[in-house]
Amino acid sequence: MGIQKYEGGKLKICHVITRMIVGGAQENTLLTVRSHLEKGHEVTVATGYSPGREGKLLENASYGEFPLVEFPDLVREISPWHDLRAYFSLKKFFRENKFDVVHTHSSKAGIIGRLAARAAGIPVVVHTVHGQAFHPYQSKLKNRLFIFLEWFAAKYCDKIYAVAQAMIDQCVAAKVAPKEKYMVVYSGMDTAAFAAARRDGDMRKKLGIPEDAFTVVTVARLFAQKGYEYVIPAAKKVLAVRPDVHFLFVGDGPMYDELASELEKSGIRDNFHFAGLVPPGEVASYIAQADLLWHLSLHEGLPRAVVQALAVGIPAIGFALDGTPEVIIDGETGYLTDAEDVEKVAERSLILAGDADLRKKMGSAGKEKVLEQFDWHRMGDILEKEFLALLKK
Repeated sequence: MGIQKYEGGKLKICHVITRMIVGGAQENTLLTVRSHLEKGHEVTVATGYSPGREGKLLENASYGEFPLVEFPDLVREISPWHDLRAYFSLKKFFRENKFDVVHTHSSKAGIIGRLAARAAGIPVVVHTVHGQAFHPYQSKLKNRLFIFLEWFAAKYCDKIYAVAQAMIDQCVAAKVAPKEKYMVVYSGMDTAAFAAARRDGDMRKKLGIPEDAFTVVTVARLFAQKGYEYVIPAAKKVLAVRPDVHFLFVGDGPMYDELASELEKSGIRDNFHFAGLVPPGEVASYIAQADLLWHLSLHEGLPRAVVQALAVGIPAIGFALDGTPEVIIDGETGYLTDAEDVEKVAERSLILAGDADLRKKMGSAGKEKVLEQFDWHRMGDILEKEFLALLKK
């Protein structure tokens, strides 16, 4: 089928994402949707089914009125039968709706969605890399497969955006596509809401956190990929020196029972507070109850939780991987450590626990860095200009 022609005026855009769970890629996508709706464009979201404890993002926040179409065969796991059915379903959907732009997100939706959109004759097909499908912490065989699939899908789109420069560097090094095909568009968020968040004694009391306790927060699904296998050992090392430190986990997921059981057995359960699934609009108020954020994932695109913590005005500690060094400037907005170095995480945390002036200095530097660069309006403006420029080619 030939490429249909854009006639000018408002854009007809479809975003495709594998799951609409509570997560960074999903929030990023829906803030883009909100921005473009406010600009008068017509926007649709196509997604797979989203079961599980992580929660459905749209049940917890409003991003505007738009059609949300579920495709049951669009699943996260590799499944030739479902994947083929998803391809044909999406191609039919794209063709019938005559979108000007199809913008795909996440690995599975990115591969199937790009192929289907191009086959349907969509004028502009773009993709955003939120997190890498291939990385050093999985088997070489899996990495080869994912690199091949990303290389193949890259041929069927006009532009690839990434939420961090590190994502682009990794893709170019793996020969997924030439660097000219990529562009950094930093992940947008409601930075003003985070900047306005404040410490609240009543909220800390409700969470069970002592009023003056130094508190470390993590904001992530309770999921193996999010680094909890490092959070607990690092926390134990901190508590061995400062038993008065408390930890706040914001998020829910399949690891809840395992984590709660381990903390109970270790005799430190009282120092840990599980907030559970928190609506996106309330995350800022939870982060503001802490003094420091930990982000210890081995595999992340750009860690939104770090940006959010810096916007609130607290420093962060994370592994020097992927996009994390683009927001944690070591010694300025927090501390970076080598991957898996829980000893250093604990050591740096104890330094910050004992130095309120240093925390304030790093928090102020972080806030200044992220407030404008990661604003969701800026992200929406950049993508709108990109779409219009690509349609003119």
